[in-house]
Amino acid sequence: MRISAKCAASLLLPIALAACAGGEDSRSITYTDDRGVANQPYPANFRGELLAFMRTYLNNPAGVRDAVLALPVQRTVGGRLRYLTCLRFTPRESDGSYHELRERAVLYVDGRLDRIIDNTSEVCAGAVYAPFPDMEKMTR
Repeated sequence: MRISAKCAASLLLPIALAACAGGEDSRSITYTDDRGVANQPYPANFRGELLAFMRTYLNNPAGVRDAVLALPVQRTVGGRLRYLTCLRFTPRESDGSYHELRERAVLYVDGRLDRIIDNTSEVCAGAVYAPFPDMEKMTR
């Protein structure tokens, strides 16, 4: 039984590609060079992105009170160095009342808003807040 050169090459190609995928850290595949220790770019438009996100995150973005925001700082979150900012606010509930003050951390990846973190006790410890009146002026 003879195998042509083209057939042999097509059978060996997947094996060669699999060998290229391996390496020192073959457990994960990433499309960036970020391994969690490289400096991330500063989120230049963090206020604008945060306001746009909060309009969709809150059921009623109008009537927010006591909004304060900390400037972005680099912290290790989930084993990766990321910029994050801390936010405190009191949202208006659906019945029009106000309940407890909420604190959230906003995580940025590659200079853009990535996600909100609810459990902020560790990552927002020692944050220095400043008034965030733009959030209090949001409308539907």
